[in-house]
Amino acid sequence: MPNQATARARESDIVSRLASFFPGATPVRIPIKLSRHTGNGHGNGNGDGDRSAHENKTVFFQDTVIEFGTPREVLFVVDRPLDFADSVLLESKDGSLHAEGAVVAVQYKPEWTVVAVRFLKPVPNWIVKS
Repeated sequence: MPNQATARARESDIVSRLASFFPGATPVRIPIKLSRHTGNGHGNGNGDGDRSAHENKTVFFQDTVIEFGTPREVLFVVDRPLDFADSVLLESKDGSLHAEGAVVAVQYKPEWTVVAVRFLKPVPNWIVKS
């Protein structure tokens, strides 16, 4: 069984492959709490009064580490599948990041899912570019 450092290096390498598709992606290594929005939360827009179509709950998904980031996206590994367009909430352990996003890219691996999430709104002071 590989040690934790070896496993972490392998995860970072896997994420770096997806990061190559995101110009300006920078290694960041920020521990986060990842939550997932359940329900569609967007409604169907037809005004039919279906209350369940408008409900949206945020449920803890797992702790992970943002491996790479751009001003608009974050890339990380999870040990359960997320799908394209899934809605998530990202919160850093120190509270400096609290942002909603949507999954914009996914690479499925046997042991992990590599995910890119795009923020739904601009996040001030997330990554400062010169």
